[in-house]
Amino acid sequence: MQISAKADYAVRAMLELAAHGPELVKATILIDHQGLPRKFVETILVDLRRAGLVCSQRGADGGYTLARPATEISLGSIIRAVDGPLAEVRGLRPHETAYSGAAEHLPDVWVAARASLRRVLDETSLAQALSGRLPAHVRKLAESPEAWLPR
Repeated sequence: MQISAKADYAVRAMLELAAHGPELVKATILIDHQGLPRKFVETILVDLRRAGLVCSQRGADGGYTLARPATEISLGSIIRAVDGPLAEVRGLRPHETAYSGAAEHLPDVWVAARASLRRVLDETSLAQALSGRLPAHVRKLAESPEAWLPR
């Protein structure tokens, strides 16, 4: 899995909103606190608003806030809002792939990889990522020394 800059920035912006919530937060706060590029953040906030993850208010006292409690927003939903599906194979969803011959069973691997991503990203809430109190299965994966080794 490759996490795009857009997805990384979106999750970081949402963490800032969760940290400041429930008050309105100006985009400049998100940009300054996380060192994010302004143009990216403006586009990301539009995507997050369209997905129903943030609410915005215009004006001098305006800003952004989470549309739901941080406990109800998964990291997976944030990534999908800005990047689309969590896993694709040549532009297809893993369950839409089909191969013959020696690669006949490869769709099972792609679907399992997607399921693994879902188990981590859809089962980890914004609140858990903010507090560091990750789900036990996610913490166990992150605590494995193997997980931190580049390959």
